[in-house]
Amino acid sequence: MSDIICVRSETSGRLVRVRGGELALHVGDRCIIESELGGDLALVVDETSTYCHNPKAARLAVQVIRKATADDVRKFEWLREREARAYDLCLQRIAAHNLPMKLVAVRYFFNEKKGIFYYTADGRIDFRQLVKDLAKELRMRIEMRQVGVRDEAKMIGGLGVCGRCLCCSSFMTTFEPVTIQKARKQQIVINPTKISGLCGRLMCCLAFEEQTRGRLFSQSGDRLIED
Repeated sequence: MSDIICVRSETSGRLVRVRGGELALHVGDRCIIESELGGDLALVVDETSTYCHNPKAARLAVQVIRKATADDVRKFEWLREREARAYDLCLQRIAAHNLPMKLVAVRYFFNEKKGIFYYTADGRIDFRQLVKDLAKELRMRIEMRQVGVRDEAKMIGGLGVCGRCLCCSSFMTTFEPVTIQKARKQQIVINPTKISGLCGRLMCCLAFEEQTRGRLFSQSGDRLIED
């Protein structure tokens, strides 16, 4: 078995490269992997493909903590239930305080000592009373974390115009700037409704296509434009 394997996070649904180390992990096994929340439950989905063995991406692989036990699986299911209840509670408090913000998601740390509430807003929000209400009700540390609309799409997921899962929620690890010039270089009609993603920003795939387009015909069709 290769040291690098691919797993699917059961929290976010994203594919992640991990280092299996000495653990005998195979397709279908569940494991606990490192994450910013202190641990994440993941399912092994690939051991041998070129996606796993990409040498440039291997340095980004995270560590497997251990094989998942039945207790681990039950705990993650319990955490998801608590997150759902916390989400509903936060929505109620946001409405009660009439705060101009949109709640995106709630994530609990694996040790249950802290919860992160992700939201979007046009500007700064005074959520001090909201945090007090949540901490009193949930009895844990509360962190309010503002994210952008692209991060919102990444966390929630969905289907793009191509019919596949959003790139940002399936395999992308970072966002790169996407400008209208990338669409113009590919001679795409500048129609905002056709080149914008679910987040309302220019589609990330414009950058991918611009990188791999190779040679393009000019608008007149009588000459080629070299990269």
